[in-house]
Order: sequence, then C-alpha cells, then structure tokens
Amino acid sequence: MRIKSHRCIFSMSKDNEPVAKVDSGDTLVIETCDCFGDQITSEDQTIGTLDFDIVNPATGPIYIEDAEPGDILKVEILDIKIGERGVFLTGPNLGTLGHIIKEEQIKLVEIDNDRVIFNDKIHIPIEPMIGVIGTAPKGQGISTGTPGEHGGNMDCKRITKGSTLYLPINVEGALLAIGDLHAVMGDGEVAVCGVEIAGEVTVKVTVIKNLEIPLPLLIDDKRIMAIASAQTLDEASIIATENMHRLLTHIVGLEVNEAVMLLSAIGDLRICQIVDPLMTVRMELPLWVLEKYDYPAL
Repeated sequence: MRIKSHRCIFSMSKDNEPVAKVDSGDTLVIETCDCFGDQITSEDQTIGTLDFDIVNPATGPIYIEDAEPGDILKVEILDIKIGERGVFLTGPNLGTLGHIIKEEQIKLVEIDNDRVIFNDKIHIPIEPMIGVIGTAPKGQGISTGTPGEHGGNMDCKRITKGSTLYLPINVEGALLAIGDLHAVMGDGEVAVCGVEIAGEVTVKVTVIKNLEIPLPLLIDDKRIMAIASAQTLDEASIIATENMHRLLTHIVGLEVNEAVMLLSAIGDLRICQIVDPLMTVRMELPLWVLEKYDYPAL
C-alpha cells in the first residue's frame, strides 16, 4: 500500500480519521512532504511568507487492525528514499544560535551522488532519517512539531533505514503518522532544522501484545536506545536513563546497583534535539549486552 503525502495531519490525536487501514505485519510506503510543507521553492523567499500552520506535516494517520490500548507498535524502517533537493533556513531568534544571527536566510541544497552539496567545498554524505513518527496520544491531541511519550517530533537521527522503533498504542488502531525527513541532521538540530527534504518511507508495522518495555524504544544493528522528551535536557536525561535502567533490571534481570554501574561504564547519553517545544535525548546501550543475557530479540 502507498499513502500519498497530501493525506497528512498537523496534530497527533485520537480524533483524527485514518487515511488507511492495514493489518498487523503489513508493509507500506508512506510519502512525505518536507517539514515546511514543500512551501519553499526559492532562496529569495522570506520566512515571514511561510504558513506555519502547515509546518511539520505527518502523513497519516494509519489504522492498524487489532491494535488495542496497552499493546505496542513495532515499526521496522525498511527503507528511506529522499528527494533531489533539500532546504535549510535560519534567522534571528531561531534555534540555539538565533541570538547571534542578524539576518534570515533560506538555503536550497542539491542532493548529488548521495551527498548534500552544502557549498563548493563541503559535500556531506547523506544519512536519511525520520524526524516525526508517532502514534496518537491518550488524551488531548499533540502538535506534530512536539515530541512526547507517543513519539512525535523526536528528531532522533538514529531513526533510519534498518532500525526498529517501538511505540505505545494508546488508542484503538494506534493511528501511526510519519513525516519530517532529513537528508542529514546533526545531534541537537541547533539551527531549528536539518537538511529538510521530501521523500518516502517503507515500513513494516506489527502489533505486539503482552510485552512491557519502556517506550519509545529504538533498536538498530549496534544499539538499543531509550528515547525521552521533557521540558529540559536534565529532565529528559533522567527519564531516558531511568527507562534504560528499568529495561536492564525489570526485563533483562540485572541487579539494581549493577545496572547503574553498567550504564555509567558503557551507556551513552546523547542529545537528539534541543529546538522543539520539548527537549529530546536518548540513552544508548550496546546491543550485545542483551545478547549476553540471552534476552530474546524484540
């Protein structure tokens, strides 16, 4: 199944009508606009001309049959294809360094030979990733520009081809939505955007029942990562670390103090982004730790 990018939402909510229904285990292709809703076509445009009511569109939501509150949605990122041109913007009071910027600027960049042509000297290898991916939250709707326990605008650069994301199912059908692709983005996303780009994502969605793990949880071929968002980096860091500790103690079976020391020895606490309404971090742990304890593959 293919879902077109014009079928999108700007708030993740239990009240959104699904644009498609799929079965657990299905594979689908989700087309996405860039985070500006494909509004930027020229470097001569000004930021003030953009309609910010249509920023951060997420394609969906997608209803997954047999998904019930309390279940977990497993989303395998099978492929990410991006367009031929990306966009940056920055300006006064935008992002972490907005206080030193005097003039706004929009920059269009071409993608050539799997590289972002940043300028005539700097060609950056692409690392396509998903900025916005989440399910409907329990209560009121949450803007697609905001991260949270439901996922959302986490801007975690590890959510890329080959990774698997586990999200909570808070409402019937889960109501998954995806958007905000980046050709490449650094941890922090300090300018308030990475290389924003349209594209398409191929995912496999599976409903998991009777499993308790901290969420959102991300796994790739090297790491397992607990992702958390909060008002401050300090708060988000504590939540992500507590979640990984809970996985090690309650699920894998390590003793409390041993798990703390292990996280301090080989756990990596990393920033995902610091420019959204909530800050997002991830606690990374080598995947071989779970393998040593014969923990079954998720």
